[in-house]
Amino acid sequence: MPNYEPPLRDYRFILHEALKVQDETAIEGYADLTEDFTGAVLGEAGKIAAEVLAPLNQIGDRQGCRLENGAVRTPDGFRDAFALMRDGGWPGMECDPDYGGQGMPTLLNLCVGTMQSAANMAFMMYSGLTHGAYLAIHSHGTDELKAKYLPKLVSGDWTGTMNLTEPQCGTDLGMLRTRAEPQADGSYKITGSKIFISAGEHDLAENIVHLVLARITGAPEGIKGISLFVVPKFLVNDDGSLGDRNGVVCSKVEEKMGIHGNSTCAMDYDGAAGWLVGAEHKGLRAMFTMMNEARLLVGMQGLAVASAAYQAAAAYAKERLQGRAVTGIANPDGPADPLIVHADVRRLLLDQKSFVDGGRGMLSWVAMLIDAEKRHTDPAMREKAGDMVALLTPVVKGFLTEEGYRMAGQAQQVFGGHGYIEETGMSQFVRDARITMIYEGATGVQALDLVGRKLPLKMGKPMMTFFEYVKGYIKANEDDLTLAKHFLEPLKKASKDLQSAAVFFMQAGMKNPNAALAGSVDFLHLFGLVAMGLSWTKMAKAASVALQHGTDDPDYYNAKLATGRYYMSRVLPETALRLARIETGAEPVMDMPAEAF
Repeated sequence: MPNYEPPLRDYRFILHEALKVQDETAIEGYADLTEDFTGAVLGEAGKIAAEVLAPLNQIGDRQGCRLENGAVRTPDGFRDAFALMRDGGWPGMECDPDYGGQGMPTLLNLCVGTMQSAANMAFMMYSGLTHGAYLAIHSHGTDELKAKYLPKLVSGDWTGTMNLTEPQCGTDLGMLRTRAEPQADGSYKITGSKIFISAGEHDLAENIVHLVLARITGAPEGIKGISLFVVPKFLVNDDGSLGDRNGVVCSKVEEKMGIHGNSTCAMDYDGAAGWLVGAEHKGLRAMFTMMNEARLLVGMQGLAVASAAYQAAAAYAKERLQGRAVTGIANPDGPADPLIVHADVRRLLLDQKSFVDGGRGMLSWVAMLIDAEKRHTDPAMREKAGDMVALLTPVVKGFLTEEGYRMAGQAQQVFGGHGYIEETGMSQFVRDARITMIYEGATGVQALDLVGRKLPLKMGKPMMTFFEYVKGYIKANEDDLTLAKHFLEPLKKASKDLQSAAVFFMQAGMKNPNAALAGSVDFLHLFGLVAMGLSWTKMAKAASVALQHGTDDPDYYNAKLATGRYYMSRVLPETALRLARIETGAEPVMDMPAEAF
């Protein structure tokens, strides 16, 4: 079973040297993000990840969840671990203090979540979905709903779910059939079936608060007739105590490729009591509050699993003896040299390390934008940050999951045949990572959202803001000779590729929409590559400054620069390939008749 080492040194570098969060005093709460404070929070979170959650990862994978007489039993150790997290206040880190939360910034919460998801992704889904339910009710619920449900969701005494998918509809929610019948007391009776509901039933909490999309009797067909409802597993009395069991049951626990420790359920609603969240027929607006956060968290999962897999692969490459270095014996006292001496193993590991380190920086920057959108003292900055978050959300979800899965496979490859054997744990990383590319909107859906909705948003203003930010950063640092050749020049070239792709979509896409849609996934990857290149350039700047000023840890900063140079020279040039594909237009994709497939 792989050990997990929380990357505390890396987070200290990203937060306090690359992003300098302590200086962002215009964002409410950031003045409190001192090195001592973030170090204490992340240190404790990392300890739980390494000592409590990681040892349960393979147990959860092997045991899975069991459905017994309508109740779901989670794997051994999960209940105790969940109680530990709940008693420590971890579910409420980012939540509103008015409902018992700690009100910490999204940035810190996302750093904690990344470490703990790296240790045990399936386990962390229970609290991750709960936070999404909290957010939807907090943003769209009545004061009565907030008072009744939020304190228990924040404390972790209750958990939450998101119920969208039905047997006949996934992405196309206009085909939804679940019905909501109005009642005299203002509630609704919910009837229908939902599938693929993560954490739909389990034994970790005393109540489960389902957020369910349904169509009110007489509502318009299609997505314009969909509403959102709170449907608790147990009804909640006026005094907050639990009442009778509601008319909702788990009829099946899915057998999945991965994330076995999380219960993925089919849920049947038979006249279950539900209460409207937000306005009638405006359920998608409320649900997308939850889904947009979920998409960012899934992107985080892709990065998290890749980081855990990389740690295991790097350790294995240094200890596993196989063959001799082509330049001469590196381990004369042993029968062979360690795998790390071989150039192709180095390539595999540097692909992973440059993605994992760069991904931490990229995701932390996006989290800062989320905080700026919510907490900045300047309304104009809040709007600009919100536009950027909307633009980058599909990129984070699509790019980090696609590449995270690929990097988990690279880590497995380092192990050779042993990576295919379950006892090493590498197979689990690959299997767990695979779902991140599918749920909360598959990669193709994210790409369509990016090209079809986010690229033209506000007449292209968010996209132009991103280009201006990159251009401004390059110009501000153009006199830094240590950055120019290895970082600024490659970033400028990649950014131009991204601009060329955007121009192509605006010109060709107007005449033939398929010309844009056929290249949408390539555009998503191109955008992700540039965003990570920007992150690497920032980190290289910080590492260079540390070395120039003198440091007692030069090896760390030199390794950071070497990894960044690898990314900029070996990975970032992929933008040219993505642009070339985009500029072929629709013909190579659409010319062949359907019958020929």
